[in-house]
Amino acid sequence: MSPGAGVLVVAVAAALLLGAVWKSRQGRVRERNGGENVTDLLPDELRQRLVDAPDQDARVTLLQLSTTFCAPCRHPRVLLSDFAQRTEGVRHVDVDLTHHPEWSTPLRVHTTPTTLVLDATGAELFRVSGVPHRAKLATALQLHLS
Repeated sequence: MSPGAGVLVVAVAAALLLGAVWKSRQGRVRERNGGENVTDLLPDELRQRLVDAPDQDARVTLLQLSTTFCAPCRHPRVLLSDFAQRTEGVRHVDVDLTHHPEWSTPLRVHTTPTTLVLDATGAELFRVSGVPHRAKLATALQLHLS
């Protein structure tokens, strides 16, 4: 085998490994330690959007953070909206970060779509990076809705 072919094999293997790690992290529910109150970190305009969103009495808010040109962001928008309509005590708020990228820094959002799951006080219960899995989301929310 030539040295160039060896380098190519190593590069392909590394790319496959990195792709597998990335894919395994997508849609995974990640618990937050300490339940930090996210509403204290929000810019006033974003905080007001949460206040103005329908179903203010919901026990859980699915705060979806996406961008205009994010192709994978379309699927969670439909999934989370449907999930909120079918689940009592849950509301979905979709926020487009395209024109406000500075909002991602205090929320520690490094990729879109990201869904922050907040309780009624604004404390982060958990987050999902990528497209959420409906069954995993439902399982993770059971504790907070019962």
